[in-house]
Amino acid sequence: MKKLIAFTLSLSLSFSLFAQQNDVVGKNIDKTAKPGEDFFKYANGGWTKQNPIPAAYSQWGIGNLVQEDVWTKLRTISENAVLQNKTLDKVENNTRKIANFYGTAMDTNAIELAKLTPLKAELAMINGIKDIPGLLKVITYMHSVGISTAFDLGVYQDMKNSEVNALYLSQGGLGLPNRDYYFNKDARTVKIVTDYKTKHLSRMLTYVNPSFTSGAAGVFNLEKALATKSRKLEDLRDPYANYNKMSIAQLNKLTPKINWNTVFTQLNIKTDSVIVGQPEFFTQLNKILTTIPLSAWKNYLRFHLISGNADYLYSKVNKEDFRFYGTVIRGRKEQLPRWKRALQWEEGAMGEILGQLYVKDNFPAATKARYNKLCDDVFAAFAVRIKNLDWMSEATKQKSLQKLNSVTKKVGYPDTWKDFSELNTNDKSLVENIKSANKFWFNYNISKLNKPVDRTEWDMTPQTYNAYYNPSNNEIVMPAGIFVIPGFRDEDIDDAVIYGYAAASTIGHEITHGFDDEGRQFDDKGNLQNWWQDEDEKKFNEMAQKYIDQFNNYVVLDSMHINGKATLGENIADLGGLVIALDAFKKTTQYKEGKLIDGLTPLQRYF
Repeated sequence: MKKLIAFTLSLSLSFSLFAQQNDVVGKNIDKTAKPGEDFFKYANGGWTKQNPIPAAYSQWGIGNLVQEDVWTKLRTISENAVLQNKTLDKVENNTRKIANFYGTAMDTNAIELAKLTPLKAELAMINGIKDIPGLLKVITYMHSVGISTAFDLGVYQDMKNSEVNALYLSQGGLGLPNRDYYFNKDARTVKIVTDYKTKHLSRMLTYVNPSFTSGAAGVFNLEKALATKSRKLEDLRDPYANYNKMSIAQLNKLTPKINWNTVFTQLNIKTDSVIVGQPEFFTQLNKILTTIPLSAWKNYLRFHLISGNADYLYSKVNKEDFRFYGTVIRGRKEQLPRWKRALQWEEGAMGEILGQLYVKDNFPAATKARYNKLCDDVFAAFAVRIKNLDWMSEATKQKSLQKLNSVTKKVGYPDTWKDFSELNTNDKSLVENIKSANKFWFNYNISKLNKPVDRTEWDMTPQTYNAYYNPSNNEIVMPAGIFVIPGFRDEDIDDAVIYGYAAASTIGHEITHGFDDEGRQFDDKGNLQNWWQDEDEKKFNEMAQKYIDQFNNYVVLDSMHINGKATLGENIADLGGLVIALDAFKKTTQYKEGKLIDGLTPLQRYF
């Protein structure tokens, strides 16, 4: 997943778009509510009454319905692969990979018998740590198998030179969702942190070995030390502040206790420079390597090793991990069925292999053509809006239009699929297959260094209910899954719904990210540089501050407020998508004819 340089669509509201019969909109409306007083209840009330949140979820909306639809289809693909692998003398390599992975994911008897045996080698490495170089060697190894401890590392486009890939180092290594959990004093956060310190950490360490139980406090204190110099969510939205390019010599000088030449050699990384997101974090990491005892570091690694693999381990570990992260933090009452979790893991390991099979039957050429045209309509409406802005200078307007006209639109699925020939799986161990997949993806990512940027690559699979704008590529990417309305064929959905759903919440939303508080700082080539006139930038920031203030005043739960600065990009994109797609919809035949469907005008159906 991209960090710092990719913005993903956040869809957390329940959309009033699914009906079990007839009209896609009408069944969801609550006509006892007055739309002028409570529009959410009016538009969604019927749907929410029919759809209580299932126990295995902390939220429920159109995205969940799409996911259920996708899972059903992927389950058939995976079970067919298992059957073919058992009954046919010869099967295609990708089919065997699916069969091995899904088969081991569903073999709970083998997982129960194995206990922690699949992690035996890693636990022995941790037990054998005797000094700081040994500690760093294990931390480095864990990165290569998908356990990001102490910091985060990855290869992405250079934000100031989008034609090349660069190595990024950034803050990381925490067990709680973000740094604020370690310092906030509100009742909800305190309750979560108390559970983490006094129950979860000690229980997970006990599963490794009862003698490690008392190490929980040391693990928490180590993470809090990392959090002390981790930046807040809102501060991570400043791309300039989080871009600090250094030579390897400068990096070694910043952290004299860490020999990065040794780290990079161990990871087969060949580079003469690195982009450091938060230098003060790495200064802190350098400090605590010696101020925090090795015994605490070893327990920290044990916890993150077992926590990072908890989904794939025996039930006692898995249940405790879910109790804390699923129930205490997210409010979920029970886990998903095993087959759905297996598909989630399979998606992460080899999602594009599944995607190739998924799109054959679920995203025909006519559907792809419809949404390509929809993109064109939305982009045309956005161009008109830019031209008509009364606060932006002509110079910045021309630059904006140049950027808009340069955006790449990727719809449905990639033209070229990734090569999974180096991904190995077996029919014996889920954890081994997870480690193999993590190694594959780590090496795939690292192999991009010193190579030209592949601008055709997708960072989401076709069956994903999501979308994103990537400022370094200046592209919007919209997988087939984001256009699905379960229970309805695409050709049976009227334009009012499609423009309100796909055009507004996806296409318009994502392209607006290219001009939000963060995306607007990248030019038409995807490079981080200021192309705004000073006065225009000032006006933009003044208007953005009003939006920040508006959202800061919204109360989510109890005394918890929205963080308007941290969510600014999504809030701008939501509004932008809504008004741009509306402009586009007003040019359609359906809008102009104004015919009622199920008692609603085209404009009412759009909203």
